[in-house]
Amino acid sequence: MSPPNNSDVSLILERIGDGDYAAVERLLPLVYEDLRRLAAARLNRERSGQTLQATALVHEAYLRLVDVSESQTWESRGHFFGAAAEAMRRILVDNARRRKRVKHGGEFQRISIELTDIPQEQLDEQLVLLDEALTRFAEVDELACELVKLRYFAGIPLTDVAHMLDLPPRTAYRLWDYSKAWLLRELRK
Repeated sequence: MSPPNNSDVSLILERIGDGDYAAVERLLPLVYEDLRRLAAARLNRERSGQTLQATALVHEAYLRLVDVSESQTWESRGHFFGAAAEAMRRILVDNARRRKRVKHGGEFQRISIELTDIPQEQLDEQLVLLDEALTRFAEVDELACELVKLRYFAGIPLTDVAHMLDLPPRTAYRLWDYSKAWLLRELRK
């Protein structure tokens, strides 16, 4: 497959502007790699600890750009990518504002704890407590418990776990966050 040229993208953008929403499906494959590079460059300028990934940023920006409920017209490929950069900026700003809210842990500082910092005796005790908590968790939510086992004990990336469990990636991330919170609460009892 040859790389798309500017006229292919411009033609599809023109069709979208004319109301041809079927053209929206043809646009993403043509611009995806360029959008991905743009997103990666944007995220490289962000502070460390950014939880948003380039792929998620591309998808969110693309959905905002081709929102069929709003009339969209782009004069050129450059105009489209300018709009994409602006959409990514707004998403990152919204994400930063959300993280600063107290509801989302805005007052807390993240700290990194290495397993080597914890004495082995405590590690063993924590592992036993975690196993007991997982047994209780399996009774509450078997799918979430399976996700934890694959992610934590097998070390499988969450996107792969989502595929293995036949879950959409966003659902897997939400389930992972829920599982960590549930287990943390149980371990603190």
